[in-house]
This record gives sequence, structure tokens and C-alpha cells, in this order.
Amino acid sequence: MRWTIKSKPEKQKIKALQDALQIDEIVASLLLQRGIETYDEARSFFRPSLDDLHDPYLMKDMDKAVVRIEKAIQNQENILVFGDYDVDGTTSVSLVSSYLKSFYPNIATYIPDRYKEGYGVSYQGIDFADDNGFSLIIALDCGIKSIEHIAYAKDKGIDFIVCDHHRPGDKLPDATAVLDPKRSDCDYPYKELCGCGVGFKLIQAIGNNRNQTIEDMVPYLDLVATAIAADIVPITGENRVLAKFGLEVINTAPRPGIKALIQNVKKKTLTISDVVFIIAPRINAAGRIKHGNYAVELLTEFDLEQAILFASEIEVFNADRKDLDKQITKEALLQIEDNNETERFSTVVYQENWHKGVIGIVASRLVENYYRPTIVFTKSGEKLAASARSVKDFDIYNALEACAEHLEQFGGHMYAAGMTIKEENLSAFKQAFEEVVQQTIHPDLLTPEISIDAEIDLADINPKLLRILKQFEPFGPENMTPIFLTKNVFDTGYPKQLGNENEHLRLFVKQDNPDSETSGFGTIGFGLGKKIDIAKDRKLFDMVYTIEENEWNGNVNIQLQARDIR
Repeated sequence: MRWTIKSKPEKQKIKALQDALQIDEIVASLLLQRGIETYDEARSFFRPSLDDLHDPYLMKDMDKAVVRIEKAIQNQENILVFGDYDVDGTTSVSLVSSYLKSFYPNIATYIPDRYKEGYGVSYQGIDFADDNGFSLIIALDCGIKSIEHIAYAKDKGIDFIVCDHHRPGDKLPDATAVLDPKRSDCDYPYKELCGCGVGFKLIQAIGNNRNQTIEDMVPYLDLVATAIAADIVPITGENRVLAKFGLEVINTAPRPGIKALIQNVKKKTLTISDVVFIIAPRINAAGRIKHGNYAVELLTEFDLEQAILFASEIEVFNADRKDLDKQITKEALLQIEDNNETERFSTVVYQENWHKGVIGIVASRLVENYYRPTIVFTKSGEKLAASARSVKDFDIYNALEACAEHLEQFGGHMYAAGMTIKEENLSAFKQAFEEVVQQTIHPDLLTPEISIDAEIDLADINPKLLRILKQFEPFGPENMTPIFLTKNVFDTGYPKQLGNENEHLRLFVKQDNPDSETSGFGTIGFGLGKKIDIAKDRKLFDMVYTIEENEWNGNVNIQLQARDIR
């Protein structure tokens, strides 16, 4: 691990914020690192409000989208809500379809089959619309690069509204409306919405047109928060507002589908992290193992008993997904070792029978192992399909663009992408990709980084600090859980390895005088079991960690979660 300490903000800025907010230096520094410099900025950070959401009509083409949808309703047209098979796509489809169905019956949904149709707008989906009398398709979380597909639909007399958040190509599709804050000609103030976030802006605009208030939209925010968490978009600005209020819905009044997924979770209050690790993988498992339709059925079901049945099916898919993911990761790691590729700057692996639904997860696992840009290929029909994952601060989309001559198609963003290729081009692509990564990646980026917010003493940690840190939530990209460094700590007695394979570490740490009577902190270090010797025999060590609340048998206390020790 590479430890880097963020630069400390200017002293006069810290002092000014301390005076304005009556807070201590640690909290003032943390706020300034997040770009919060004034009392008003701090107020909207600590007290996000639905009033902070932007006017949806600031998004380019929003007026056209709303006019076309209202015209379809007036003319009794059939509307098909189309979206991708991942969490962002299925939540988007569930959001827009359930909202429209609340006042208009002629709505159907379509999720492409991951294996037969692949990612994004498909010809099969357009043919389905044509065969079944749909004259308007609303595409969510996809469509920004579907130039030919949307032209094909137009020839059949089918209009498209595209709601996407991926980077557009040189040309936009010829659709009735193209909603994408990343359009170069779109002045929408917040650029980092996920696909479901763009879908939410669409229903917000339709709602405005129908004299509904933002309060009428709150019940849909459980879906938006789930997509924000799963799609790993920055939790800043508008996303932070949507995530905060969405989490409140998840914790107080979730839709039956989400309630069914979390009914066995023991925690009282779910965080963004819980959404990432509990809700999102299950929704994703439907599209990975069977079909994304299962996820949409679950998320749009309003009868709890029926939702519990759907959720139990999805539990089975998720268990299958875990088994496949383990097996394929093992095979991929063996392949890397057998081919003596452990010293490369990139990882590209391929096996024709790997399950296409889990190659993205496998790519993430390989990044965890070797920490470098990674692509996992499998056979898909006549071609090969792949998922790519990157390391922090390396733009894998740009690297793929530099190798585009070898690819059939590709799409995605800085940290994750998908692509197809002809099998005969794989070897040339693998070599080109390695060369591009080698030439463009900074060597430091090949070692995982722990970015430390501040160095503090254990004596600085108290219930008041924890209370304020909890108000920094929800955490996520660009507003990560604060990480602290404390030097010269020691374990007070007996560090212990935990877990089936002794992979975790349990400590009780103090600082300074070993004979000091001050109490220390219980500490858990997930994945740090191998470092037990550093903490034995009351030796002094440095520790980077987060501060959290630990609840056990009704007792609540402060616990530290060690990220690394040395």
C-alpha cells in the first residue's frame, strides 16, 4: 500500500471556517478538502435539501422529451421503457415505468438479454416494439452511441427519447430528445448523474408539467440511491442530495421489492456501503445469471408477498453468481501465472467458456490481486466480449480508444468499460493495450493508494467527533469516509487473527506511554491478518484507519477500522 497524506488546507482558511462554524481544526480541514469554504456551503453540505435539486428543464432537450411523452399519452400511444440489464439500467426502467404507469396504462418495459442481445439498444428490442405497436421508446442508461439502431427505429416510425450519462461520441443519435448532461452543448449544472439520475430528472420534469411537487417524487428515490451507489458516481452536489433522501426512503419506507431484499439484514440503518454490498449485487445477479427482467419485476412489484417470492428467486441467482465468480477468478489467476504475465503493466485474459455475466466482477477481483488495468474476455456468439476495470486515476476508456482499430465496438467510462472483438484480433489487441498502458500509466498508479485526510492523535477521537463525521454521510467517490493516520500506537496485549483463514486482525490500540491509564480503542483490520507480527509484543507501529460506531448487544461504542499498519 502507498500511503499519501492530502495536503493540509491554508491556515487562514482553516481558522476562518473554524470561527464561522464553531468547529475544531480537524473538521474544518476535512470540509476544506471537500471544497467547502463558507458557512453557506457547509450548511448545504450538512443539511442537504430537496430544494437544492436543479430545475430539470436546464437539461438540453428536456422540453422536447416532455412534449413528446405528453403527446403520446394524449394520443393513447404505446410507450416502451427500455434499459440496460445492470443495476443502473433496471432501476431506471423500474423508476420511469412505475411513475408513468401511475397515471397512464399503455406502458411496457424491455430489458435486453445480456447473452443474445448484449449491451444497450438492440435491434431485437426495436423489432419487439415494432411488432407490438409501440411508437415511442424511452431508452435509459444507454443509447448515446446507438446511432444506427435509432436510425433503424426511425425507419419503422418509432421515436426515441435517450436518457444516458455515458460520454457521447462525435455524433449524437437522431432521436426526438437526447438527455445526457455530458453532451458538450448541455448547460445542465451537474454532470455526474447516473442513468437512473437522468431518468429521475425526466420524471421530475413531467411532474412539474402536471403540477406535482418534488415531494411527490420522493418515493422513487430508493431506486435512485441504489443506482448511485452501484454505479460508483461521485457523491457530490445533486447526487449527494438524491443519495441522502434515497437512503432515508430505503430505511423508512422502501418499495416492497427492496424491502424483500433487505428483510433479513440485521442492521437498523443501512448506509451507501450496505446498498453497494447487499442490495446492488442481488439486483445485478438477475441480469448476470438469468435475465434483467427479474430485477424489474421485483422493483415494480407492489404486493409484498409476491415481492418476497421474486426476491427468493434472486437470492438463488446471487448464490450461483458467487460460485461462478470464485471459480472463474481462480482460473484467471492460474492463467496469469502459467503464462508468466505477473510482471506486465496490464492484464488481459480469455477463456471461451467463462460465464459472460460475471466477467466484470472477475476483472475487479484481478485488479484487487495485481492492481493494474484489467480486461477479461469470453466467447459471445461469433465474437469475444469483455469487461474492463481500471485502477485509481487511470482512464481505461482513453486506453481503449487508443486501441480502437482492433475492436469491433466499446463503451464505458474512466474506470469500467465493455467491448467486443473478433477472436483473430485478440492477440494484436492484447499487445497494443499493454503498450498503451505501459506508455501512459504513472508507475505509482500500479500500487494501491490509501489517501489519508489527516494525521491525528487517538486523544482527538471522541463521541462528538464521531457525531460530526456521521453527518458527512452518505460517503462515496469525492466524499469518501475520512481516513486518519496515527503514529506510534501499540496493541495493549494480545493481537488476534480472525476469520476462517486468519485473514483479519483484531487489536486494542493505545498511544504514547505504555503505562498510561487512558483507555484505547478496539480495532478491526479486515484483510490484515498477515500483519499480526507488526503488532505483537507491544511494539510501536503507525496505523491508518477510519472511525466508526460499533453496536454489539445493545451497546454502542467507538471502534476503529484499520486500513493498514506498518
